[in-house]
Amino acid sequence: MEAVCRKATPEDVDILTQLIAGYAEKGVMLPRSRETLSRQIDTFVVAELDGEVVGCGSLCRLGAELVEIRSLGITEKHKGGGIGSKLVDFLIEEARRQEIPKVMALTYAVRFFEKNGFEVVNKDIFPEKVWTDCVNCPKQHCCDEIAVLKTLN
Repeated sequence: MEAVCRKATPEDVDILTQLIAGYAEKGVMLPRSRETLSRQIDTFVVAELDGEVVGCGSLCRLGAELVEIRSLGITEKHKGGGIGSKLVDFLIEEARRQEIPKVMALTYAVRFFEKNGFEVVNKDIFPEKVWTDCVNCPKQHCCDEIAVLKTLN
């Protein structure tokens, strides 16, 4: 059976909280509280396999021409099966629908994003990101994430 992507609903908040917390504990994703996820649920998408949520991601608008893919994660037992790429494709289509020409991410999984049509760029070109999230990040002065960008046509 193949994973299906859909917009997240309020019923998905608990599983999203668990999935993101697992990544946050490893230091590879910023934590998101249940309250934050409830407030931002309309920005999230999930991947389902046999009725079970096995992945998630969100789009955060950083300006008129830029969105960020955030909180992209897959359950441990479902990694490597193409679900992450399906989520990225779904999020890119959402950016297109909103007529936002640039999609970026800060990531440790550079190869994954390159495989999905992104290119590595200097994160300094995203002041919108720096002033919205980076100012509150514990890694603000020693960020080791890599910025990637995809320009949509």
